[in-house]
Formats: sequence, C-alpha cells, structure tokens
Amino acid sequence: MKLSRRAKRMQRHYKRMHRPGGLNLVSLMDIFTILVFFLMVNSSDVKVLQNTADVPLPSSNAEHQARDTLTVLVTDEAILVDGREVAKLSSTDPDAATVPGLAEELSYRRDRHAAIPEAGLEVTILAGRDTEYRLLRRVMQTCVDHDFRQVRLAVESQNEGGDHG
Repeated sequence: MKLSRRAKRMQRHYKRMHRPGGLNLVSLMDIFTILVFFLMVNSSDVKVLQNTADVPLPSSNAEHQARDTLTVLVTDEAILVDGREVAKLSSTDPDAATVPGLAEELSYRRDRHAAIPEAGLEVTILAGRDTEYRLLRRVMQTCVDHDFRQVRLAVESQNEGGDHG
C-alpha cells in the first residue's frame, strides 16, 4: 500500500523525534578540564605576604586574611614597592613630610588605575617592630597623599603563624 504524503511526513517526524539522544563527550571533557584548571589556580585560601628575615613583623591577633594589594616594605636601608627598591633611607631628608622616591612610584601606580574608588586605593605596609614611628608616619602620609588611603599594616599572627594584615 502506498503511503500518503501526510503519512510519510508523520513517519519522518516520529523517527526524528524518537531517536536516542547523543552526548558529545569531547565538549564535556573540555569543560571539565577548564573547570579543574580554574579551581587549581583560584583555590588558595591562605594569603602569605612576602616577608624578609630582616623585617620582623609585630605580633597580633589578626582576624582578617591579608588581601592581595600593593605592598610597601620598609627595611633599615630602603623602601621597596612590590619588591622593587624606590628610595634609599640614607639619601632622604628625615625632616621631610613625605618620601620622594615612594611618592613617584605611588603616582605611577595610581595613574595606571582607570578609576580611583572614593575610599582610595589599598596598600599594605610591612615594617619591622623597630622601625621609627617618624619614618612609618612619613611612609603612610606619602601613601595617603597619592590616593592610597586604605592603609593596612602587616602583622604576624600569634594564632596560626601566618601573616595577616
């Protein structure tokens, strides 16, 4: 018996709609591979600030984890921003209100930001226990003058042995 056009169309539609679905495993494996790499890169819960042996941090009961911000390290001889020396303490005027080399670096870093938040940019200062208050105050004033107003001082946690800010 010959099928009508309508009957043939209904058979094609039935076959198309009732065939078993396929699963593309290559795409699924790609997605899981990307997910694994993303989780491996972003899974670190512990934030450890770079600390040098010549800068013993003060101890504290810090409750908040350190954030990944601009780091200013104050040693006995120099001031470093993210590991790069920007000012030698022997060549700076101790009576000046700010530190010139640090001011230039902070201006450069500030200009690289598209927009400065209303509360200011974040900076973490690592200074030893024996750092003079006048020097620490000059460093903080330099940071504030160049829109790095969210100043955090790094301390060593007494509870966990890690660095917190």
